[in-house]
Amino acid sequence: MKYAFINAAVLDGSENMQPTKNTAVLVEDGIIKAIEPSADSFGDVEMIDLEGRYLMPGLINLHVHLPGSGMPSYTKKQNAKTVNFLMSNIVTRSVVYSLCYKFARTQLKSGVTTIRTVGGLGNIDSSIRDDINKGKRIGPRMLVSDMAVSVPEGHMAGLLAYEAKTEDDCVRYVRKIAENKPDLIKIMITGGVLDAKVKGEPGVLKMPPELVRACCNEAHRLGYKVAAHIESPAGLRAALENGVDTVEHGADPDEDMIRLFKETGAVQVCTISPAIPGAYFPTEVTHMSEMGKFNSNIVMEGMIACAKKALASGITVGLGTDTACPFVTHYDMWRELVYFKKFVGVSNAFALHTATQVNAKIAGIENETGSVEVGKSADFLITDASPLDDLTALRTPYMVVMKGKTIKQPKVKKFDYVETELDKLL
Repeated sequence: MKYAFINAAVLDGSENMQPTKNTAVLVEDGIIKAIEPSADSFGDVEMIDLEGRYLMPGLINLHVHLPGSGMPSYTKKQNAKTVNFLMSNIVTRSVVYSLCYKFARTQLKSGVTTIRTVGGLGNIDSSIRDDINKGKRIGPRMLVSDMAVSVPEGHMAGLLAYEAKTEDDCVRYVRKIAENKPDLIKIMITGGVLDAKVKGEPGVLKMPPELVRACCNEAHRLGYKVAAHIESPAGLRAALENGVDTVEHGADPDEDMIRLFKETGAVQVCTISPAIPGAYFPTEVTHMSEMGKFNSNIVMEGMIACAKKALASGITVGLGTDTACPFVTHYDMWRELVYFKKFVGVSNAFALHTATQVNAKIAGIENETGSVEVGKSADFLITDASPLDDLTALRTPYMVVMKGKTIKQPKVKKFDYVETELDKLL
C-alpha cells in the first residue's frame, strides 16, 4: 500500500518543533518513505490532501490499565474473589478480553498509537497485543507487563498483582509473568491514595527493599526493565537504590535521590491525571473522604515536584495517564499534556515532544516510532488546528494513522459527566 499526504503542516516530534507547512509525506507499507516540499517526485500514488492540517507523531501513553473505563463508580470495588471468578473460565475471560480490547481501540481512536500497560488481569494484555501483532485485531502498538508483583495488603494485591512474601516469591512471580513474553515487569513498591488508611500518609512503603531488589535482579537477568508504582519519598529511595528503571507517578526527591536518578539512569513517568479529581473536585463529586482529598494533594504535589526537579537536573520525564482511575478515561491522553504544561510549566511543544519522541525513547521504541522521520512507522495524529497554539487541538483528531492504516474522523464514546467536570479545570 502506497500513498501520500499532501499540504500537511508537519510537527516532527522534536523538542523545539515548528510546523513545516505545505509538506508531502510518502507512506509505503506502513513506513514513512519520504518527506518532501511537494509530491512531484512520488510518482503516480494516491494523494490525501490535508488542506493545511497538522500531522504529528501518534501520542504514546506510558501508563495504562485496560480493565476499567475511568467512569467513577461509587459502588463496592472489585475484590480478589471477583477477579478470580472472572479469570477462572473461558466464558468470563472472553468477556474481560473483549472489554480490554475495546478500551485499547478507544486509545487508538483518540490519537494514541502506542500504549504501555502496567498492571492487568492475568495475561489478557499480552493476548490482545499478540492478536494485534498477528493482524487478527486492529489496535495500537502495545507494550505490556500483564500482572504486576505486589505484597500482601500492597497496592492492587490480588487484583492486578501477585502477592509476594519472600525474595523467592519475587523471583517465582517474575518468571511466571515472563512466560507470556511481556515487554516489561511492573512492581508495586508503595500504596496509593485509594488504599491509604492515614491522613498524610499516602504511598506508604509496602514492598521491603530486599524484595524490590529481588524483583529487579530477576527481571534484568531475563532482559526486562522494571516499572514501579511509587507515591512517597521512602518508596522512591527504595526504587532508586535497588534497580528500578522507571518511577511511575513519583514523589518529591531530595538531592541524594536526584543523584541516584542520574547514576542509575532511571526516569520518571509523570501521571497527573488521576490526582486532579481528588485534589481539586469537591468531595461530593468524587465521593472521597477529606482524608482522601488531603492525600491526593500530597501525591499530586510530590509528582509535580519530582517532574520539575528531574527536568531541571537533566533527568528524563515521560507521560502517562494512569487510565482507568476514577475520571481518567481511555480517550483523554491530551489532558495529561495540558496538566504537564499547567503544573510543571513546560511549553506546548515540549509537552507534545514528551508524549511522542521522549515517551518512545523511554519505551525503547525510538527507532520505530515517536517522530515523523523517514524510515519510521507511519503512526500519525492529524488535527485541524495546531497543538503548539492550544493543546486542546488534540482533543478531536481529524484522522489517526497506525502503521499506515488510516482511521478518518474517529469517533469514541465519551462520558458526558466526566467531560463536564474535567472541563471546569481547563
